[in-house]
Amino acid sequence: MSKKNAFYAQSGGVSAVINASACGVIEAAREHHDRIGNLYAGLNGIVGALREELIDVSQESSDNITALRHTPSGAFGSCRYKLKSLEENRAEYERLIEVFKAHDIGYFFYNGGGDSADTCLKVSQLSEKMGYPIQAIHIPKTVDNDLPLTDNCPGFGSVAKYVAVSTKEASLDVASMCATSTKVFVFEVMGRHAGWIAAASALAQDQQGDAPHIILFPEVAFDKEKFLAKVKQTVEEKGHCVVVASEGAQYADGTFLADSGTTDAFGHKQLGGVAPTLVNMIKQELGFKYHWALADYLQRAARHIASAADVAQAYAVGRAAVEMAVAGKSGVMPVIVRDSGPEYSWSVGEAPLTEVANREKMMPRDYISEDGFGVTQAARDYLLPLIQGEDYPPYKNGVPQYARLKKVLVEKKLKECFSV
Repeated sequence: MSKKNAFYAQSGGVSAVINASACGVIEAAREHHDRIGNLYAGLNGIVGALREELIDVSQESSDNITALRHTPSGAFGSCRYKLKSLEENRAEYERLIEVFKAHDIGYFFYNGGGDSADTCLKVSQLSEKMGYPIQAIHIPKTVDNDLPLTDNCPGFGSVAKYVAVSTKEASLDVASMCATSTKVFVFEVMGRHAGWIAAASALAQDQQGDAPHIILFPEVAFDKEKFLAKVKQTVEEKGHCVVVASEGAQYADGTFLADSGTTDAFGHKQLGGVAPTLVNMIKQELGFKYHWALADYLQRAARHIASAADVAQAYAVGRAAVEMAVAGKSGVMPVIVRDSGPEYSWSVGEAPLTEVANREKMMPRDYISEDGFGVTQAARDYLLPLIQGEDYPPYKNGVPQYARLKKVLVEKKLKECFSV
């Protein structure tokens, strides 16, 4: 196989460890200099390829690349942009081929979630439909933990750790003030269709009866009367009630509690905030004083409290993607495989993108308690290893120090511009 250049891009919502995957890709690509020439990164994901805005990664120092391992967010810029089918928008694919040909790119690494897996699968099919060979490898990343065929998704473990710690600390605050102040605290976390992140809040519990007292999952239809009765009972018994709610909590008919009526660039419903919706119910029906918080970007950006297991797995799948590509593979994704045995261990496996793209992995029903408001021991056994270990970034003057990339763009070779 002749030596070719490579393209790497980040997609969708970023995480505390997506740059660890980038670090793995870049370091592995540099080790395979006999097979991989220059490595370019898309400025703002696949949009960077379409616009021919390619970052020359060779301009970044080894120290800066190593620092990516402890740097949150998307160092090269991300995007929410889903390629349509070849039949719907052939121009996009022709443009990709033009850019890849112009820069002699033969390796494509796309780091993202389910929609990104779909994009990577489509690119992997370019060689068959448009006569240009591309080794396309998808690198898993999603805080929602909803990609199929992988035991867990890089990015999730660190969010799970953040949510568990935040729930524990906030619950102590509420408990200390509930006699004369706040009775109910609602903590809204990410999770559009899958309740993995909300479930992780249960790891805050040291013993039965500890907060969170109620967890709302997208997988369990929301029952207003049942919910309010549980809140009332908990306040009467404990003096306060801590609720953790997935943003995707929904009624039996599939309507989101917080449907804003709009959609994002991927076609997903925009959610307007389930926490304020819930506390309004509580105020009107029960009259309890309340507070609520939205984890939002904080949960996925919190590199200072990242899970060491998550960092290691994110880096490993980045390296594995390069190894798969130079082995001649395409249209696949490295996955985390949980090894059998009493002690937690894992390895990296492989899955075909045809079985990953546009599919979601929900919480199994046997992970959710019978009343629908908590988790079972099976869920705890699954979740607990994923938040283990600390991997602190270096600090200076009391705050973390993160990588700052030069992001030098290579000279464009095509005359035509492309609008997205």
